[in-house]
Amino acid sequence: MIAAQAKLVYHLNKYYNEKCQSRKAAISKTIREVCKVVSDVLKEVEVQEPRFISSLSEMDNRFEGLEVISPTEFEVVLYLNQMGVFNFVDDGSLPGCAVLKLSDGRKRSMSLWVEFITASGYLSARKIRSRFQTLVAQAVDKCSYRDVVKMVADTSEVKLRIRDRYVVQITPAFKCTGIWPRSAAHWPLPHIPWPGPNRVAEVKAEGFNLLSKECYSLNGKQSSAESDAWVLQFAEAENRLLLGGCRKKCLSVLKTLRDRHLELPGQPLNNYHMKTLVSYECEKHPRESDWDENCLGDRLNGILLQLISCLQCRRCPHYFLPNLDLFQGKPHSALENAAKQTWRLAREILTNPKSLEKL
Repeated sequence: MIAAQAKLVYHLNKYYNEKCQSRKAAISKTIREVCKVVSDVLKEVEVQEPRFISSLSEMDNRFEGLEVISPTEFEVVLYLNQMGVFNFVDDGSLPGCAVLKLSDGRKRSMSLWVEFITASGYLSARKIRSRFQTLVAQAVDKCSYRDVVKMVADTSEVKLRIRDRYVVQITPAFKCTGIWPRSAAHWPLPHIPWPGPNRVAEVKAEGFNLLSKECYSLNGKQSSAESDAWVLQFAEAENRLLLGGCRKKCLSVLKTLRDRHLELPGQPLNNYHMKTLVSYECEKHPRESDWDENCLGDRLNGILLQLISCLQCRRCPHYFLPNLDLFQGKPHSALENAAKQTWRLAREILTNPKSLEKL
């Protein structure tokens, strides 16, 4: 048993050093290329409208606010200033969303975003995004990369296609620190010792983002009140949870397997599903020793089996907001197909670790 476990870990480490690292290097190169173009477009936007200040900056070889969705798809979060006169309200009526309401009607004229406030006092995510989309469209025509970048049509999201190879979504957002949403108040679960009080305090201090984008749970049938809502996102908090042990290595292997074998019709699975399942696996295995390097094989198998179970049940709850289903709106046939493919992959890795050389 120990020998089999050691053999799997050996092949997984080899896979990580060869396939995962070359994936990372390729994506880093793409990110540099993509960020040059996006920065140029955002610079033009800022000239036209100084309220949309580019927050895309590089720190320690990482671009602040950039998420990799797949090797050809990225999201850049553009942080807006001055949320000050609004109260954050998440009453659970829209899973995964919240609204920003004027704290006092008399403060309307004091807001930097006055023309995007609805009659009932809400700061409209849709109105801000619509204005931003217009500005980006104009900037694309003026920027120095205009030959290689164009707007993606037929969507209310702000998406750029770069060199006909990459798609980047630029999402206006507010950073919320010092508060924690009511809809995530159940976390951490009282009977689970992970992640421990210090890490919990760090995670909650990171806070969350409010994004102006289409809401997962509404899927096309938005009323005006709903399209004014903002989507909750916990990227920094989630990253902090995955520090220590082989957690990040495990996620890197999962992302690489997904890119190479689970990029399927209907796009049932993305990197975020993998990240979510690693967080759940941390709860199931709360001891730090469960994430030692020699446990990498066990953790990976556990996550792949959990993924199959989620795909078969057609439900993958968001880690912080379990009422939000990350498979919402995915075609059932695509989820079934992904379950079969994941099962093949898991069986192959478990019964023949050497097969990782070809995977």
